[in-house]
Amino acid sequence: MDDFTLIEQSISHHFPLIGFHKDGMGKESYFLVGNYNPESFQALAQELAKHGFIPFINPEGNYYKINIAKKPEKGESRIIFNIILFLATICTTLFAGYILGKGDIWQAIAFSASLLGIIGAHETAHYLAARKHGISATLPYFIPAPTIIGTFGALINVKSPIPNRKALFDLGYSGPLAGFLVAIPIILIGLNLSTLGVNTDTSMLFLPPPIMELLTFLAAPTASEGQILLLHPVAFAGWVGIIVTMLNLMPVAYLDGGHIVRSLFGQNFHKIVSIGGVVITIILGWYIMALLMGVIFFFGKGHPGAQDNISSLDGNRKIIAVVILIIFILCLSPAPVSL
Repeated sequence: MDDFTLIEQSISHHFPLIGFHKDGMGKESYFLVGNYNPESFQALAQELAKHGFIPFINPEGNYYKINIAKKPEKGESRIIFNIILFLATICTTLFAGYILGKGDIWQAIAFSASLLGIIGAHETAHYLAARKHGISATLPYFIPAPTIIGTFGALINVKSPIPNRKALFDLGYSGPLAGFLVAIPIILIGLNLSTLGVNTDTSMLFLPPPIMELLTFLAAPTASEGQILLLHPVAFAGWVGIIVTMLNLMPVAYLDGGHIVRSLFGQNFHKIVSIGGVVITIILGWYIMALLMGVIFFFGKGHPGAQDNISSLDGNRKIIAVVILIIFILCLSPAPVSL
């Protein structure tokens, strides 16, 4: 029995098969079925997984379209690489903190711990969300870098398909929410440690995000005329965490915000909003990030969505979506501008 016939028979066991299309190479083959229920699709996915196939289901007019992909081979993950990269990132962020703290080793340690705490919380939340839904994912890979903050962040590698819209939503929102919640107390501590100084440098225009304005009002020392707030490295690490949250929540392609929009509104709306996310990033002045987002969106393969793109989201997740939108607005921040 060839693969196509095997798949056809498996689908027929779980759904009323309306028809199918089979191209020469099989890459654009699909099946149309007459109804949908999540239990039948889950059973189909488990059955096809035994033969090395992954089904994806989407609405198609009055019917439902099932596409089939080959199950990718899982590469071997070695935790030693995670450890080496993490240790290297500790070193680069310590050096960055040493520069920011003007040679104070304790400020360097505080900066490194604060920044890695925010980034680590973000990626660990993604990892736990993946585990919750049975998605295979690696531990976080931290990325050291010779930059002002000493890192390009971190990432996890998702190694299996996302089963449904709920899992896609959870995978998207969990990281930004965790990073934001950890960044808030770090900013408050950093603002309490910050000092006041005379404004002698007018070469940069810095417009803080709304959440920084609010926390500065609550926790920072009050500046008199001619004074400015000199951010402690811990507060600076918190500000970086807010920027990371904002950029990750941009509703573009495979970013966290892209996952959220794709799970809420589907493929077509996701494409439109992705363009809007790139435009917003340009308007805010984060040009390099906008370029990277544009490359991912315009030249990538497109967001595949979940395996089951029909199952609905519950009310609690819709409430979380509103909370995430509020967090995104609170984190919106223009890039610093040279005068």
